[in-house]
Amino acid sequence: MTNVYKEPKVFKGTMEPYPHEEHGRERGRAKNPVKFLQGIEQRARERQVAIETVRLLRRDVIECYHREGVNHYENCKEEVQAYYNIIIQKDHGQLQPKW
Repeated sequence: MTNVYKEPKVFKGTMEPYPHEEHGRERGRAKNPVKFLQGIEQRARERQVAIETVRLLRRDVIECYHREGVNHYENCKEEVQAYYNIIIQKDHGQLQPKW
């Protein structure tokens, strides 16, 4: 049996923005290099999470289209709306630091 009829696992909580560290004025060096590199790594992780979220939502839409056939206009509205709400956001809803 496939996982077509199982409830999707969705995170319902909220995430706090991660800290951002700017470059310093002196020769382009960061004020705190460790925090600067951690911020870059966190930004990359958040970007990957946003990409995978879009990928999973797209897969849900495709599965619904296949499952519902000609009735997909009526029966896949929720999946399509969730997918649309994510892809119209800047950076696909990626968590951004407070600049």
